[in-house]
Amino acid sequence: MSKIDHSIFNADKHALEKEYEICPKCGSELVVKHSKSGAFLGCANYPTCDYMRAFAHHDSNEIKVLDDAPCPECGRALVIRNGRYGMFIGCTGYPECDFIVHEEEEQADTFPQCPKCHKGHLQKRQNKYGKFFYACDAYPKCKYSLNQYPVAHQCEQCDWPVMVQKKRAGKAMLQCPQKACQHMIEDPNESQ
Repeated sequence: MSKIDHSIFNADKHALEKEYEICPKCGSELVVKHSKSGAFLGCANYPTCDYMRAFAHHDSNEIKVLDDAPCPECGRALVIRNGRYGMFIGCTGYPECDFIVHEEEEQADTFPQCPKCHKGHLQKRQNKYGKFFYACDAYPKCKYSLNQYPVAHQCEQCDWPVMVQKKRAGKAMLQCPQKACQHMIEDPNESQ
């Protein structure tokens, strides 16, 4: 036990503390420093020298110029670039033209009006676990929500204006979401 070098287990030092790079400003050694934003490389001669840089360099590398796709804002060719947050398509005229192609958002389904407050509409939402549900967009005044896909179809037994889609034995069904009713019919839209 006496042969163990206890300086190896020093909790104050990080395993990657020695970077062995030289500061371009003063020629001193660069070391790993820590801030609330994370780790970075800084000059060991701080505060005399204030040089610092990030660990990874994320330059905007051009991967491929798309000659057949003109920029809708300035008419120059578009280019595929590898940037700080991954790959994207932008204009070759950057920084004069800062056009970036954004992914098209999926078309919003038209959901029925909220059957409880009659002021808002049902809207597709996602909980913190990634599951989808359908809630009134007048929240927090109206807290009505459903776990299944809502359809604007009036229940034949209780006259509730919204039913939910379900699958039973391979058939598409509509069920009343009211706990007291739970009436179920075949989906008339699926049989067509």
